[in-house]
Amino acid sequence: MEHAGETIGERIRELRTRQGPQLTQRELAELAGISVDVIRKLEQGTKRTALVGTLQKIAHALDVDVSALLGRQRLAFHDAASDGADAGILAIRRALTMLDEDLDDVDGEEQGLTVADLRSQVDYGWGAYWAGRYDQLGAVLPGLIQQGRAVTRQARGDRSEALDLTAQLYQITACTVAHLGYNDLGHIAVEHALRDADRGGDPLRQAALLGSFAWLVQKQGRTQEAHQIAVRAAERMEPRFSTAPPQEMSLWGSLVLTGATAAARDGRIDTADDLLSVAQGAAARLGTDRNDYEVAFGPAQVTMQSVDVAVVTGQFGKALERAKRMPADAGLPLAARARHLTDVAYAHTNLVHDDQALDALLTVERMAPAWIRYQAFPRAVVQELLEHERRRSSPLRNLAGRLGVGNR
Repeated sequence: MEHAGETIGERIRELRTRQGPQLTQRELAELAGISVDVIRKLEQGTKRTALVGTLQKIAHALDVDVSALLGRQRLAFHDAASDGADAGILAIRRALTMLDEDLDDVDGEEQGLTVADLRSQVDYGWGAYWAGRYDQLGAVLPGLIQQGRAVTRQARGDRSEALDLTAQLYQITACTVAHLGYNDLGHIAVEHALRDADRGGDPLRQAALLGSFAWLVQKQGRTQEAHQIAVRAAERMEPRFSTAPPQEMSLWGSLVLTGATAAARDGRIDTADDLLSVAQGAAARLGTDRNDYEVAFGPAQVTMQSVDVAVVTGQFGKALERAKRMPADAGLPLAARARHLTDVAYAHTNLVHDDQALDALLTVERMAPAWIRYQAFPRAVVQELLEHERRRSSPLRNLAGRLGVGNR
């Protein structure tokens, strides 16, 4: 059930007062085990977001899924700066630039939080990211960032785990805002992530973050720089094939793949193919798809990126041939599978296989409806298909309407 409220607080008030038995603010706070002041501020609109753990407690007390509180936050990303709402991108920017002294008490919520609490919030963030639920992330990331910084500052003794978790929060933030076109904010977040990863002391976390950094730079069109970042990071950690642990081989292979896709976008096809061959060797050594440090790598990922390289370099027939190698049970995250099928659709479009292209796009929409709403690439493919088609009514035009794509 979709609730009508525009903000988290309005949805809480609606659920609290319109479902039986109705609850007062204090009764809801007691059921959720949180301060009534948090409920009051959310409903009054003086507080626009809350920590994931807090929202989960409220949702449990109201007997709804947390998504019922988060709703569909798409406008928050685009309208926050103009309407003054402390939501979306504006709130993320504030959380990233908040001074340490401002963390002493963020609405009282950080009191008593533990590293275990933080770990569960990071798991939630990654789940939402790989499902393409950027709208929900926009609602919770500001609170997650504040929580991570507060827990890290309060940690006693060895702070390495807390620092690793905050590095991941910044990484999720960097990747999310980059998908939404806020690359400058992505740079701030990834710099914070690299700083905390360095302080945390895990070289594999740093390797994972350098892969994200290279991807972010590539999205800005700085393809040569992205290639250098990925390849240099791979060279620094190049493993021994016979003795390297799987997670090290996986992260190294992912950096090599990132170097290949950047080289392809830089017009260096031979370099891209060479790096793809190296990555294929690493994937063969692993023999299966893995997800270490939230980085997917293995035979399926190599196939996916080899299709991407062929598409980027205009080899559309080769892209479709390579796509046939994708195993039916590929262990790719949802967002990666959706992106791969969009590449396939684009290849079909350029070969004027319009029906196959449309089928691929409709599959993407069915499997990843949240992801496709925020992606420019599928909309561009739909636009090209519209220019091929002359019929007034079709599944393509219905899809175009749902994605907000109009014929030129």
